[in-house]
Amino acid sequence: MSRTRIVRWLRVLLPLVALAMLSTMFLFSRGSDVESRIPYAEVDAQAAARDNRIVAPEYSGVTGDGAQLTLRAAQVTPGGSGGAAGDVALDWLRPDGLRADLTAPQGGLLDGLVRLEGGVRMTTSSGWQLDTPQIDARTDTSVLQADRGVEAQAPFGRITAGRMRLAPAATDADAGAAAGDSAGDGAAVLNFSDGVRLIYQP
Repeated sequence: MSRTRIVRWLRVLLPLVALAMLSTMFLFSRGSDVESRIPYAEVDAQAAARDNRIVAPEYSGVTGDGAQLTLRAAQVTPGGSGGAAGDVALDWLRPDGLRADLTAPQGGLLDGLVRLEGGVRMTTSSGWQLDTPQIDARTDTSVLQADRGVEAQAPFGRITAGRMRLAPAATDADAGAAAGDSAGDGAAVLNFSDGVRLIYQP
């Protein structure tokens, strides 16, 4: 075979061999695991769209006297009265350092109030735990209020009452059994009223 003919064959064969090698590399290369490392929310997007609901919303704000509020929910179904939220958590932090964490099966935000209901549990950084059917948190000032009965576990015993109000001392004019609850500086008052009963546990 002449040299010229060999060169001609090589011009045809070498590109074909290179193409075959590239094809083999792409076909048998290890699959990328980038997709497996991307976090996905476990959300049924079709169900959310069908039911007209918002998944994992969050609201944050600051009251006029400096308290920080962060409201989270598993989901919200919009409605004419502001919507209904499920599996609600409210983080409430006053400027003096007093913190309250509240959880409830349902709640919502409407007309300057964050309302938690369906069985609310509130714990404070000063050692209180309260259970009540409903709590309202105002968004313009640092006030938490329950008017449908309260059971509280205090550092010194148990309290039951018809109403509870946690507010700055200067604005809390309610009568009843009051206990300082502001991490020691007296800036906030936890006030119980309407049939207060205390079981002291030293």
